[in-house]
Amino acid sequence: MLLADTGAKAPHRSLAHVLRLGALIGVLLMLAACASSPRREATYKPSRSALADEPARAPENAIGTANDVLFRAMALVGTPYRWGGNTPSGGFDCSGLVDYIYLNAANIALPHSSRDMASMNGQKIKHMDELMSGDLVFFGSGSGISHVGVYVGKGRFVHAPNSGGTVRLDDIDGPYWRDHFEYGKRLLD
Repeated sequence: MLLADTGAKAPHRSLAHVLRLGALIGVLLMLAACASSPRREATYKPSRSALADEPARAPENAIGTANDVLFRAMALVGTPYRWGGNTPSGGFDCSGLVDYIYLNAANIALPHSSRDMASMNGQKIKHMDELMSGDLVFFGSGSGISHVGVYVGKGRFVHAPNSGGTVRLDDIDGPYWRDHFEYGKRLLD
């Protein structure tokens, strides 16, 4: 899921490099814990997405920033949901999560509302198969945009889904999300 970095590497380790490495180690430890936990019979089995077979892609001029967004998003999986929340210690709602990720990984401040985020300038992505890592993904119904997450590649996105839940990674073409996907928005170009 890592994206190729075409930039030259500095001989010293920067704070950003150390933070990215720490986030990667955290994700790997989380995956190891999941693999070692006892398996329960699932009542819902997501379909294998055609998008999952695609290589992870990022905007050509923003590969490093897209990697930072991806690592930050993945590191927050498991954080509790809290309406109005916008910090790892206090929990997140969907827009608070996305704002936190973008502010800390890309130095981009976003509004604290999925509807306001949807109206921001940026390239609108109408089809799921055109999404790239780091794109915002918006969901809604007849009443407009009601949810936002961050696409991390391979047909998956990170989001804070609902009260009582936690930040999680979901298939974007799962039954609910596929039917409520409105569009993506590319801010990293």
